[in-house]
This record gives sequence, structure tokens and C-alpha cells, in this order.
Amino acid sequence: MHYLTKDAEIYQQISQLSQYKTLWIDTEIADWNTPYPRLSLIQVLANSQDLTGKDAIILDVLDKPDLIDYFINQIMAKSEIAKVFHNSGFDLKYLGKNLAENIICTYQLSRKITREKLLVSNLKLKTLAVELCQFSDVDAEEGTSDWGKRPLTQKQLKYAAMDTVYLAAVHRRLLQISHPQAINEIFNMVNNKSENSSLTPTKVRVAFECPRLFYLNHHFDDKAIFFPKNSISGIGNVFHKLADDLIQLLLINPKIKSLFTADANRLNLDQISSNIQQLFYTIKFFPYLQNIISQDDSKAPALLQIWQGIQGLIKKLTELLIINRRYCSADTVIKNTFIQEERTLEYYFNLPDHTKQLVRGEFDCLVFNFEVKRLCMIEFKTYQPVDPAAQLAQVSLYSYMLSQKKKSAVDSAVYCVLPEFKDYQYSWEQLENTVHQLIPYKLLQMQEWLKWESPNPNPPPATTQPHLCEICPQQQKCQTFFDTKVSLSQCIDKMIDICDLLITKPTINTDEIGESDPPQPPLEKVENLPTINADEIGESLVTTLASFKVNVDYHGADISPAFIRVKIKPHLGVKVPAILKLSADLQVQLGLENPPLIAPQAGYVSVDLPRKDRQIAKFEDYIQKQFLPANTPVKIAVGIGIDGNLLEADLSDPNTCHFLVGGTTGSGKSEFLRSLLLSLLYRHSPQHLKIALVDPKRVTFPDFEQNPWLYSPVVKDSESAIELMEELVIEMESRYQKFEKNKCTDLKVYNQKSSQPLPRIVCIFDEYGDFMAEKEIRTVLEQSIKRLGAMARAAGIHLIIATQRPEAGIVTPIIRSNLPGRIALRTSSEADSKIVLGGTEIDAAYLLGKGDLLYKVGFQLHRLQSLFVKTIRLP
Repeated sequence: MHYLTKDAEIYQQISQLSQYKTLWIDTEIADWNTPYPRLSLIQVLANSQDLTGKDAIILDVLDKPDLIDYFINQIMAKSEIAKVFHNSGFDLKYLGKNLAENIICTYQLSRKITREKLLVSNLKLKTLAVELCQFSDVDAEEGTSDWGKRPLTQKQLKYAAMDTVYLAAVHRRLLQISHPQAINEIFNMVNNKSENSSLTPTKVRVAFECPRLFYLNHHFDDKAIFFPKNSISGIGNVFHKLADDLIQLLLINPKIKSLFTADANRLNLDQISSNIQQLFYTIKFFPYLQNIISQDDSKAPALLQIWQGIQGLIKKLTELLIINRRYCSADTVIKNTFIQEERTLEYYFNLPDHTKQLVRGEFDCLVFNFEVKRLCMIEFKTYQPVDPAAQLAQVSLYSYMLSQKKKSAVDSAVYCVLPEFKDYQYSWEQLENTVHQLIPYKLLQMQEWLKWESPNPNPPPATTQPHLCEICPQQQKCQTFFDTKVSLSQCIDKMIDICDLLITKPTINTDEIGESDPPQPPLEKVENLPTINADEIGESLVTTLASFKVNVDYHGADISPAFIRVKIKPHLGVKVPAILKLSADLQVQLGLENPPLIAPQAGYVSVDLPRKDRQIAKFEDYIQKQFLPANTPVKIAVGIGIDGNLLEADLSDPNTCHFLVGGTTGSGKSEFLRSLLLSLLYRHSPQHLKIALVDPKRVTFPDFEQNPWLYSPVVKDSESAIELMEELVIEMESRYQKFEKNKCTDLKVYNQKSSQPLPRIVCIFDEYGDFMAEKEIRTVLEQSIKRLGAMARAAGIHLIIATQRPEAGIVTPIIRSNLPGRIALRTSSEADSKIVLGGTEIDAAYLLGKGDLLYKVGFQLHRLQSLFVKTIRLP
């Protein structure tokens, strides 16, 4: 906010404000409850996109009549400036009364719409901000504070600034409901400081598909639809228009209504849909077809495809009408099924960085299904989605915005009509979960991408689905604009050996003191590296194996941050052990420092080869600061998988409630523990989560010494470690007594019933082996871990025991049997790998270090790259 107290500054600011076309204005009054009230503040907002009050201007005019008169003459009396107030009758008493011109009153606007239609409890500005515009943490009490006293507090100034923010948001929402055509005229013509600040569900979908195409579409309005190969483009708008015509015909044509007069059980789907097709073809489609072909007969094939799609759509909508006919009369079934209302939506989403993002969009169709008693938003698509996850994100936004407007759950459906009709159904529960877990982070990420300017480094990332580049409408522009076009000769020299495309694991710093695992420097991201040709690497591997008379087929490759996973399938008669035993030979032939990791998978054998340009997995790219609701499962970030997604472990799951973590010096164990810890702090408030830390070497958690999540001070010696573990046992037993008293089975049920919920407790115990030298200490700690491991999950207490020496004498069978979750970074021996992962798993001894890890879930082993936190910043 800009709080001005000096006369000269205020005069200058008023002159600048007089250049705007629309201003949102509020006032604060001193001595308002006396016979002699005084104007204290004039608050003005010129940037309607401001959602935090940062651009609000606060003019301190207490006992300054000349400044008030100047404001009236320069602002209030000018008809070319629209002045928006919530309760103009009150504010104008102090700002010119009858001199004021071009005044807009949002209170009067809301009264005309009616409280019942707005679905709000009253028409006060703060109520509208909360219930109509979804603002949170709205201060409704500071208005009665002493506005005549100086200096004003920061809380008062924040209250004054936010009133103008609420006013602009409420004004926009009211216009969207009552006069949508006026939104562009009033809001888009304002001299806003934030250009293109709103996003749409369609742009969110594109951002999931390809961040770079989203950037080009947003800044340059470039076409952003991926069309399948050999498909006809340019038919989407025509199809949507005809779909709208179809619904209107269903609503108004009496012949269609008469088709549903028979008893619901006797209605024939094929017969009714065929009749509707004939009516629609005769009344709407054929005249449209003749008109278009008379102008350009080359469009006939495209229109034929559209008609095929319309036929599938008619049959699907008829099916819904027959279902609803069981609950409605023939006269009402159609109008009760298709909900006719304004289709434009907007909503301010709360982002992890505590800002807001406005999302606007227009949905295609809203229906009500009487069988499931729920609204459903329908999205019409010409072709099948290129990315189902992106489609889910788009429709989840529409459904969520509709649910906020309707105050009820809204399912979604996507009807894709080409090359054949196919529908996708999404329940409200699935959609709501998508919005809460993915959308805020994606919107924040999109904001960051839009800030980039060429030719600066770190542009929006390329799509993670390379096949989309082949059908991208902006392929050439993308390659030029983001400087991504690299010739094949630049990428790979056919004559070089495969070893030039690979890199051995990073060298360990031999100057490290002791056996601790200090913070590892990040793997550097080298700019403008040639693109890895994974297919050529795979074919070279096949050739190398053939030289040993082991014949296999290449089945593709996946690229992870640390390695390339080549998938091969042995020919009939070739046994998998024949490939496994060649590990050492492949190490020699491919010039690797360690043998490649080879493992049988479902339908193929994977061979993991280190990447030349190994990448880091930045913590901030996957985890954002946002406290989740108290009942949200507590999950820890484990690492990034071969598919590029973050894999997490739910601590309430019996298989992942406690963990054993092992990794030698240079493996990245300490970095892993820090990222794991930070993933908890970023998403769970100190009221809902407590952390107990054990750090005997004092190098893993120095940045966490002072934080409100700590259950107790960081433990650094054996006596304190014993005391902490005994305290956790006592806490566990105390909780079970409370559960028994309240007839609860676990922490989740107890917290739902109790007025004083208990936090989950996560104990991260680093360098457990340091306490194992003395038998007495080892015995006491083992007994505590045994009790906690066996019983503490339901009480909401979880153990993460880590050591760089997972030897049999340190990680005893008692410890192993009570820690079901297993994470192995690089170990110093195959024996240590077996102890951490169990059974005969030796692969951890051949990992690359620096966060390369194996995560065992049941009998399945996942190879992941742990997150890297460059700078620890507590929420």
C-alpha cells in the first residue's frame, strides 16, 4: 500500500489519479459516533487486478479541508471518471455530496440482483467479499477502531487498503452476474498495472500439456490446440455452435418434447435419438450446410465429420433425458435437465505464496442428473484429449467454480466426438481433490513462467511429452523463440562411442572430514547441451549385447534426472540371468565406473545408464508453501520418479508409517533428510505437526534449531536421545488412554471428535549408528524403537531412523522388523544394501550418489532422485 501523509505528496497523487477512467474509493471516519465526525482517510484503488492491497493508495486527510476540497474538484466532480463506492450515500457526505458525478454504488447493484439470487447472508461489503468472491481472513472489526488517533497502526492501514480491494472484486462479480457485457468496458479499459493477469481453465490445460505453448498463447495469442495427425482442423468453433443450437432446439421444439410422452420404461433410446437427429438435421444442420458449401465447397468433408459427432452427442443427451424422465413429466424433463444460466465463471484462487489468482472461463453445458441427484458440467471436445491429466485439470476448474457459485457438488463429463464418440466421467470428489492438490501450485508456476522474457535464461520448460512436439501448432515458432532447435548432427555424432554420451557417477569429495554427510553442492545444470538421443543409446546397447550372443529387442527408453532407463525384451530362448550376468562386461564396454543396474520388470528388462547431463530436482519445483487442512494425510516427499512425478509416502499407511534410511558418505542422505523435513513443514502448520530431531554430528539440522514445529530442542547426545524416545513412548501411551476414554481407534478419529486435537509427531533420528557403541544405550533405544514401531502409528507418532552405516550390528533385526518403510541411498557395500532393502537387494551399492535412491514399497522397488534444497527457508 502507499500511505501518504505529506500535503505535497497527496496533491501530486490526486493529480495522477485524475487521469484514470475508473477508481474504487472508500473512506474512514474519525469520531464517527459523535455529533462531529471527521474525514480521516480516503482510500483509492486504480488497479482492479490487485488482490493484496499493494497498489492501494491511502490519503491521510484528517483535519486537512484544502486537500479534501482538491480531491472533490479533481476526482469527484469530474463526470469522465467513474467512482465506485459500496455505500455511496455514506461516503458522499464527506466527498462533495451533490457535486459528485458518475457514481456507482455496489450496495445498490447487489440490492437489484437480490440477496437470494446472490446466495449471501447479507449485503455488507465484507460479507460479499467472503461469500461472493471467496476472500479469506477478512478483518471486519478494525472499522470501529479510533481513526482520529495518530499514528495509525499497520493493522488499521491494512484494513483500509483491503477495503478497496474487496470493493473492486465485488464490483466485478456483480457486473458479471447482472451486466457481463460491461466488464470489458469498465475493467479492461482501466489503466491497470498488471496486464493479462487473469487465466482461463483452457490455459491451465495447455500449461499442463506444454508450458512453452502456454507462454506463446498467453503473450501472443498463438493457436494452442494439439490436433491428431491427419485430422481436420478449424472445426471446433463450428461444432460448439451447432452443439449450442442443438440444446436450444431441445428446449423449445414441441415435437421433441412429445417424444417423451410415453412411460419412461417404454422409451426407446435409438428411436428417440434418431427422431431428434432428423429434426435437427432438417431445422438446423442442413440449412447451415447449404450456406457454407455455397461459399466454399471444400469444407464439405469437415462438415460431414461434424455431423457424425453431432449424432453421437444427440444419442448421449437422449440417454440422460430418458433417465430423468423417470423422475419428471414429459413437459418438464427437458427444461429440468438442461440448466439455462449465464455460463461465464470467475473465481479467485488462493495460491501457496498467499496471493490470489483470478481464473475466468465459460463452460459449455450444465445438466442435472436426477438419478444421482447431482449437477454435471459437460465440456464438448471435437477430438480425444492428448493428455488426460490436462483435461482433468481443465474440467476440475469449471466444476469447482460452478460449485462455489451453486453451493453444491458438481460432477464433470467430457464428450469427445471424433474420430468416434467417447465420454469421460469425473466425480465431484475426484475433481475437488484435483483442485486442492494440483491447481494452486500450477497457477503459481504459470505466473512464474509468464514473467520470463527472451533472451534471459531459464525459459518455461519444454513439454514432458515429446510426441506432442510432432503435432504442435507452434513447433517452428517454439524452436526459434526458445532457441531449442538443435540439428541431429549437433546432438549426436554417429561415429562416437556410446560412452561419450554417458557419464559416470559424480566424484566424492575426498577432503571431507570424518564420515558425516555434509550438504552436497548441487549438480550443475549445463545450458545448451545437445539433446540426448535415447533411442540411439538403446540401439547401441542392443548391439553390444548381441556381440555377447544375447539377442534382445529395444522397447524404448525413459529419461530420469539421473539416468536413462533402456527397456529391452529378450528373444525367445534368452534367459534373463544371461543379461544379468553381463553387468560387469557392460561396465567395461560402455566405460562405466559402476556396473549398470539391470532388473527384470513386467514385460521387459530395464538397464539403467547414467546421464551425461545429470539434472537436479529442485525442491521448489515440486513443493510449495501452503498449509493443508488438519485432516489431510501427512506425507513425506521421497523423490522424483522415472515419469518426472514426485512420489510421496503416507505416514498413516501401515507399510510406510516408519522408515529405515541408509546411505554412505556422499550418497546425499543428509540432503534427503532435509528435503523430507521441509516437505512436512511447508504443508502442515505447527498446530497440526510436531517434529523431534536427533542430530549427533550436528551437521544435518542446524537450520532447524529454532522453529515452532519442534517437539523438543534438537537432540545431540545419547542421554538426551534416550530421554526423547522414552518421552515419545509415554506420549503414545497417554494418547491411547485418551482414545480409550473417547472410544476412538486412532488419531484421525480422535481429532474429529475432540475440541482439542492432537498433532502428529514425526521423529527424524539421524546417524543412529553413533549411539550403538555402548550396549546399555543400544538396549534402551532398541526397546523404545520396538514399542514405537509396533504401536505408535495409530497414535500419530512416526519414526524415521537414518544411518550411514547400516551394518548388521547396528541395524539389528529388532530395528528392521519394526520399520516397514525402506529407503536406500548409495551404500558402501552390497551387504549394507541387503540390510536396508531386505532380502537379496544389492543394487543400492551401485547407485550414483547425490540423491540417487531406491524406495521399497511392498515388493516393488522404485528408483528415484531426491529433492534438492539450495537454501533452507522456513515457512
